[in-house]
Amino acid sequence: MSERTSRREGRDRTAGESQIRELITRTVRSVVADAHTATAYRPPLVGFAAADDPAFADLKRLVGPEHGLPADLLPGAASVVSFFVPFAAEVVEANRVRKARVAREWAVAYLETNDLIGTVCERLDEELRGEGFASASAPATGSFDRETLACGWSHKSVAVIAGLGCFGLHHMVITEAGCAGRFGSLVTDAVLKPSHRSLRELCVNKSGGTCKECASRCPVGALDGAGNLNRELCWARCKAVARRLDELGLAEVCGKCAVGPCSMGPPSSEE
Repeated sequence: MSERTSRREGRDRTAGESQIRELITRTVRSVVADAHTATAYRPPLVGFAAADDPAFADLKRLVGPEHGLPADLLPGAASVVSFFVPFAAEVVEANRVRKARVAREWAVAYLETNDLIGTVCERLDEELRGEGFASASAPATGSFDRETLACGWSHKSVAVIAGLGCFGLHHMVITEAGCAGRFGSLVTDAVLKPSHRSLRELCVNKSGGTCKECASRCPVGALDGAGNLNRELCWARCKAVARRLDELGLAEVCGKCAVGPCSMGPPSSEE
């Protein structure tokens, strides 16, 4: 193969990757924009990671040995797509009004967005198959073990690896669009350029500030303000909310820690 041919094929592959990345981003945005839901959304964020990024193997230590690798979802996986669907301001405000009582709008948003994430992944699978690529995904909540409280595929952790944000004091991922919303992800054998992972800390407390509003907003004290989360207390709270709102479906959600200063975006200063 001549050097000229090699350079041309390299340019072609790069162009192909760029086009697939754009196809994925456009599809995610289109499905969310066209969602026929009671819940309103802000524009979604999309990030990419290499399937062989060592950070995925680290999740077996950080999250638990049961956490899967991209290749467990899809043999031959080359890339991972992560996306964040942020709730509109009115959803956040509805859940901010009362300290303890979870707003019906927030519970509905949780359920509708879980379904929407499934729809996004289905559409992405169709689009990628049309381009000759395979894909696989984990349900928005399906990999969570309600007995061990362990997660076989953490969409939040995947989002951090894909450059969408970083964990805050509340164990939620803060993105440029805040933390009030839901994450989804998908694995594909398409080779895609990974997104840049910024080292910028988006949590005011973790960047040296004194904000602990997420901890003070927790109705059951599951957050101690030092970065520790009592998962049993948090889970008991979410189950209690689901029982109260059982007519909606399985709304095991609270979200009070996610409606503070970082709900809609990284706070620019101490709040």
